[in-house]
Amino acid sequence: MSIPTFALAPFAQDWRASRGRLFPEPPSPTRGNFQRDRDRIIHSTGFRRLAHKTQVFIALEGDHFRTRLTHTMEVAQIARALARGLRLDEDLAEATALGHDLGHACFGHAGEEVLDACMKPYGGFDHNAQTLRIVTKLERRYAEWDGLNLCAETLEGLVKHNGPLLRPEGGPTPRYEMAGISPYLLEFDETFDLRMAEHASAEAQCAALADDIAYNAHDIDDGLRANLFAPDDLREVPFTRALLEEIEARHPGLEPQRLIHELTRRVITRLVEDVFAESAARLEALRPETPGDIARAGAPVIAFSAEKWADLKLLREFLFTRMYRHSAVLPVWRHAQKVVGGLFAHFLASPSDMSEPWAGFARAREEAGRARVVADYIAGMTDVYAVGQARRLLKVGAGPD
Repeated sequence: MSIPTFALAPFAQDWRASRGRLFPEPPSPTRGNFQRDRDRIIHSTGFRRLAHKTQVFIALEGDHFRTRLTHTMEVAQIARALARGLRLDEDLAEATALGHDLGHACFGHAGEEVLDACMKPYGGFDHNAQTLRIVTKLERRYAEWDGLNLCAETLEGLVKHNGPLLRPEGGPTPRYEMAGISPYLLEFDETFDLRMAEHASAEAQCAALADDIAYNAHDIDDGLRANLFAPDDLREVPFTRALLEEIEARHPGLEPQRLIHELTRRVITRLVEDVFAESAARLEALRPETPGDIARAGAPVIAFSAEKWADLKLLREFLFTRMYRHSAVLPVWRHAQKVVGGLFAHFLASPSDMSEPWAGFARAREEAGRARVVADYIAGMTDVYAVGQARRLLKVGAGPD
């Protein structure tokens, strides 16, 4: 049985020319390499846990807000659409999108912030590095290796979808100058070259842009449904003001629920259309002939225009003030930090209170190694499980005081 093939752009990644896996495997007669990677991510334990990890709102506050899993599925859909329109490998774009949030801790950015602070003496905590740990080390499913044994191109996409980590001449890129690069990334790179001074594939760049599109559009949706701000408040942002005026002209007096949906779908549509236009212009200027031309381009080739990037900057500033730092969200944020920080200190001092095999891994290590095991353990927790552990071990209540 042959695997169907489609006409790809010359600069697209071709699964038949993959750089391979850390542990060589025979090819599948029915699936390409990137299809297999996508399927392995979907069937992983880390992926299933995303259903019970939140973006902004703690799960106990309601069950209609987005989780990491619903967000991930939305990112994957947009990434695949972008890849198809640009004649890229859709499976690689989708695999990168499906795996991009695996390393996020419980309670979203609140959990990650406190976990990073706890891990500062031991190399810090970075969700992209944690994703790599999950897919190369922490998933224990296969008889012959730890991790998922993904292709080099998929691993590079998961690590570098936001851009290179190293400068061509050496040293971290500006994004990593302050915090530094995770020791695990550097350690793994010595074993399996991730080409950290180059850009990721065009497919991974599609996944990165899809993430931006999805979370901006759907944070508007969640924020409106949570009554953290009203549709009229979005008139402060020129981009969303224009879309609201467009909706009102076409559908005057639209009921709130339909208005919210019409707004978010237009946000997604405008941003996707902008990515297509800007990326086509950049590709025309670069005229890449191979995936290597994309990697060594010196700048992303899949991108927003300068105008839309400025629009997004203003929208993010609005969401930061009116949603992420809203008075109704901050108590939940502080409670999440109390849970994660308390559990880290407790497990570091009493590793036997972790479930097996984690307790055994921690007991066998010195302090730095034990701290990393504790961070892996907590990062893998769902919100509800972490709350339950805090209630049992720390006598911390289920919600904010």
